[in-house]
Amino acid sequence: MSTSPFSNRFNRRDFLVGSARVAGAALVTGAAGQAFGAVRERLRIGMIGTGMRGQVHLRELLRRDDVDVVALCDVEPIMLDKALEKVAKAGKPVPRTYGADRDPDGWRAMLAAGGLDGVIIATPWEWHAPMAIEAMRAGVAVGCEVVAGITLQDHWDVLNTQLSTGTPYMLLENVCYRRDVLAVLRMVRAGVFGELAHLQGGYQHDLRGVKLNGGDPAHPYGGGVEFGPKGWSEARWRTEHSVRRDGDLYPSHGIGPCAMATNINRGNRFTRINSFSTAARGLHDYIVKQAPDHPNAKATFKLGDIVTTTLACANGETILLQHDTSLPRPYSLGFRVQGTKGLWMDVNHSIYVEGVSKPEQWDDFKQWQDKYDHPLWRRFGEDAAGAGHGGMDFFVMHAFLEALKNGEPMPIDIYDAVTWSAITPLSEQSVAQGFQTLDFPDFTNGACARASRGSRSTTATRRLPLFLPVRLPNC
Repeated sequence: MSTSPFSNRFNRRDFLVGSARVAGAALVTGAAGQAFGAVRERLRIGMIGTGMRGQVHLRELLRRDDVDVVALCDVEPIMLDKALEKVAKAGKPVPRTYGADRDPDGWRAMLAAGGLDGVIIATPWEWHAPMAIEAMRAGVAVGCEVVAGITLQDHWDVLNTQLSTGTPYMLLENVCYRRDVLAVLRMVRAGVFGELAHLQGGYQHDLRGVKLNGGDPAHPYGGGVEFGPKGWSEARWRTEHSVRRDGDLYPSHGIGPCAMATNINRGNRFTRINSFSTAARGLHDYIVKQAPDHPNAKATFKLGDIVTTTLACANGETILLQHDTSLPRPYSLGFRVQGTKGLWMDVNHSIYVEGVSKPEQWDDFKQWQDKYDHPLWRRFGEDAAGAGHGGMDFFVMHAFLEALKNGEPMPIDIYDAVTWSAITPLSEQSVAQGFQTLDFPDFTNGACARASRGSRSTTATRRLPLFLPVRLPNC
């Protein structure tokens, strides 16, 4: 049986609060005032969705001896069988299964059966909101893959359900745990960049071979130009969003770290948003190049090849996001954090700090990352080795589990989830209205503004994420 990295060598709260103690920071409760329950010794976890992404999460769940995977649900028998193989290989008890008969309501039956402390939702995007809402109403804590919803109303519904039920909800945004991102966050808190002025990020990833494949379960990436019912994995459902939608469809990888650095919903908020979209050429050209006579060569795609979104913040910062998934390019999230004293850019792995760096010369970021390396990575880096996405998947999953076990607020909470994810329907609206600038809704219902005016105690409104290492400055 696999051994949890938290069961023997570390106090069970080390992962949550150890880094904060190193820096002398206090962790605080959420603005919603949820009661997250008593400390649990073990967790009973179910999974809705055992596809490619779900398999990664399942691996992390099976590594722990304080987690029982008691239920699995998927409408694709092939992936459900693969998940059961992983469970057996880990030497864990066989979980209940739902959906093997392709029943689209299998997940409802799983929730109705009870016996769950939490559920991981790793399904196509359009299912995230209804599944999370049903789970929270059933009193089952939710760890939801990005995104939180499709429409703006979805986001209000997810938020209102969480507030009315008090059931924990965490968006499983792994990039917030990337090693360099956490080091930069510590640098921001330490004032290395001075007062922040501008940040950039995005999802810049060539997904042509993800959105289009040969429909072969053994080869889920590339190998053809099928999508929809004839495609496999993400090509079966994700590509349809490129056919009928135009906006920043996947903002959280970029906005998550930027929002944390600028204290969004913790004394700062987004106030305005606009988006611009290019022509859609990439997916069509990819199909025509490989199979000019294929019926999909006549398919029309609505999603612009590059969607650029700008956000204005109440405290004066601007944030630029780019969604770029249909053109040939190397992977990059394009981070840039710039303030009155200098800036960091991840594309060239470089940093410039006035008075420290040589004039007009970039410094290699490695020495700065080593200096400001986050305590979580220093302590748990070996445990994260081999986990998905360079170890980030280890941290995001275990953050959810440890918060749930210990009755702590979720590190990436409901306000983060809906604020980051709502960028998608708002960007779609902006593009559809001729690139109009729109007001950004305040999902905190004024709590953030009140915090900025100092009318509430600072510790009651900051809702520090559990991985932040130092105190936030006064709002």
